[in-house]
Amino acid sequence: MDTLSNSESHIKKMPVTYAEGNLSLNGYIAFDSTGTSPRPVVLVIPEWWGVTDYIKSRADKLASLGYFAMVADMYGNGAIAEDPGTAQKMSDPFYKDFSLGKGRIDAALAKVKTYPEADTSKIAAIGYCFGGNQVLNEAKLGENFKAVVSFHGILLGAPAVKGLLKSPILICHGNDDQFVKPDEVAKFKKQLDSIGADYSFKAYPGATHAFTNPQATELGKKFNIPIAYNAAADSASWQEMKDFLLKYFK
Repeated sequence: MDTLSNSESHIKKMPVTYAEGNLSLNGYIAFDSTGTSPRPVVLVIPEWWGVTDYIKSRADKLASLGYFAMVADMYGNGAIAEDPGTAQKMSDPFYKDFSLGKGRIDAALAKVKTYPEADTSKIAAIGYCFGGNQVLNEAKLGENFKAVVSFHGILLGAPAVKGLLKSPILICHGNDDQFVKPDEVAKFKKQLDSIGADYSFKAYPGATHAFTNPQATELGKKFNIPIAYNAAADSASWQEMKDFLLKYFK
C-alpha cells in the first residue's frame, strides 16, 4: 500500500447511484485523486438517519488517509430521516430481517468493485449506530472483510456462527450508551467468545450513544434522546480504527 496521504486538496467527492433490483440507491464516494495505485476500500454504513453530511464527512476523512471510501445508501433513493420516529420506522425492518441489510451492502460492494481506483482485494467495512449493527451482521453472515469496525453500534443481531464469521472486528463502544445495555454487551461478547472470534472491544468512559457525531448533543436535546458528542472518545476511537485498518490491510 502507498504511503497514506494527509492532503485534503485532491480529494474527489461525488454522489453515486447504483441499484439493488428495482430500488435506486444513492450513495457517496471519496478518494484521493493523486497517484495511480488502487486504494484499499472502506465501506461506510450510516447511522439510522441515512446518508447525511456527517457520514459523508467521515468518508472524506477516510479518503484523506488514502482509502477509497464509499457510503452505502441503506434505505433507497437517498432517503434521510428527519426525526427519531421516522428513523426507527426506516431502520426497524433491518433488525428483523438480516437479509435486507445484506442485500443493500452487497449492492454497494458490487458497485465499488466497478471503480479502477479501488483495490477490491482489500475491503473493510465500518458503521455507525445502526450502521455498526449492519456491518457486524454482514460479517457474521459470511462476508470476508479484511476488517470490520463498529462505532457505537447496536450489537445484537445475526447469530455468530463458527466458520461463517471470518473478519477481525473492532467495537468502539460508549460506556454510558443507554441504547446498548450492559447485558447486551455481555451477551454479544459471549457469542463471539463461543466461536473464538477475533475481536477487540474498546469502551470509552463517559461516552454515550452517537459519541462520534458532533451534532449528537444538539440532536439529543432537540428530540430528548440520550445521545451526545464526546470529543475524547471520538478522537480515541478514530485512532483505534486507523491502527486497526493499517494492521489488517498489510
